[in-house]
Amino acid sequence: MQKQRLKIGLFGIGHATYWPQFDGLEQRLIGYIDQVQQQLSRPEVEVVNLGMIDNPDKALVAGHAFRQADVDLIFLYATTYALSSTVLPVVQRAGAPVVILNLQPEAALDYDRLNRMDRRQMTGEWLAYCGACPVPELANVFKRAGLPFHQITGVLNGDPQVWLEVDAWLAAAGVAHCMAHNRLGLMGRYYNGMLDIYSDLTLQCTTFGGHIEMLEIDQLAALRRQVTAADVQQRLTLFAEEFEIQHDCDPLELARAARTSVALERLVEQHQLGSMAYYYESLPGHEHEDVITSMILGASLLTSGGVAIAGEYEVKNVQAMKIMDAFGAGGSFTEFFAIDFKDDVVLMGHDGPGHSRIAEGKTKVRPLQVYHGKVGAGLSVEMQLRYGPVTLLSVLEQSGGKLMLLCAQAEAVPGPTLAIGNTNTRYRFACGARRFVEDWNAQGPAHHCAIGVGHLADRIKKLGALLGMETVQVV
Repeated sequence: MQKQRLKIGLFGIGHATYWPQFDGLEQRLIGYIDQVQQQLSRPEVEVVNLGMIDNPDKALVAGHAFRQADVDLIFLYATTYALSSTVLPVVQRAGAPVVILNLQPEAALDYDRLNRMDRRQMTGEWLAYCGACPVPELANVFKRAGLPFHQITGVLNGDPQVWLEVDAWLAAAGVAHCMAHNRLGLMGRYYNGMLDIYSDLTLQCTTFGGHIEMLEIDQLAALRRQVTAADVQQRLTLFAEEFEIQHDCDPLELARAARTSVALERLVEQHQLGSMAYYYESLPGHEHEDVITSMILGASLLTSGGVAIAGEYEVKNVQAMKIMDAFGAGGSFTEFFAIDFKDDVVLMGHDGPGHSRIAEGKTKVRPLQVYHGKVGAGLSVEMQLRYGPVTLLSVLEQSGGKLMLLCAQAEAVPGPTLAIGNTNTRYRFACGARRFVEDWNAQGPAHHCAIGVGHLADRIKKLGALLGMETVQVV
């Protein structure tokens, strides 16, 4: 599938009546719009700049243009006062979320300089600072029209906070775009009895977009039979580069995992998957059991390479993992392990795939004589998340038939963990371990969540706003 670039719409608004009254005002304001375009421009973004929209006829044409361009997000720059009738048709027809840029050119008027001008000159200069004037009018009309909108208020020049906000909206729009174009593969079935992870697949598609592809383990097994000895050797070399393989790992187990890893990668390529959730048990001695008990290393490689893989058929959580990875934060599968009340930290981790790109040091590969709660035995990965700021994310299915985003920020801190062949990290929360666990659980999430590096709550909230999802941050 050809990757689609994020498309951002930009237009400025003004009042055509002003242009013949005040020389140079229109060109000055168009120059400000061009400054915004320069700030929005980056290799992964296509900016569709329609310039100054200052009358209803232009507004109608602009709405069609944005719709035809298929923009993902629109920045509406209020350069001066403008009539809402020149704005509503643009946003209605475009059908994309809108962020109002309420940016005046400088932090304050030069009152002494303006007061020395004649009345006409003074008014023209003042109007160049008058972008805040139409915003209440626009908000009123958007509210009455049922059109959601967002705002950034500040200064065009010399205000870093404005462009941090713009960057956050672009990042959120990029993730929404990624999810809308993602292909999620599902193979196997739910873990029997985990009622919290059962999910409405139609709701996933209607909320995030994208496509869900049902996969057969038979196809993975067939691909695995086609893997050559040379393929296995190449994959073993890659394992040695990516992982710290412990001395007690059986070479036959490594070869088994390598064979499955190559086949899994080919399955992902054939179906053009950006994420995948799986679970299977099969029968003792069956080929499918051999496949399913050798998945972890291959799934970890794919997860670290941008194809989020979740065990236990955890659909909601693989969506959360994909979101975190699309933000550039990684996205590793995790759950509560235990609470260290002495150190006031929560230990979190999981068996199965890990995200090595966000690990503290190199990810270890350990042999397990039994996969607890699952079938068989084999190799697993052990890692701690990189020390420093982290964010937890859960995609939560509410009783009212909607999805919700639940997030929290913490610090990954050093300290003792168990060497049990699982991902496992100590997290410190500003509110304390007891309060965090209770407040998180009070929202009713599934027992899994995704975790990534950096503090991203603000960006996650913006993603929720773009997707029309309630977003809750536990603090």
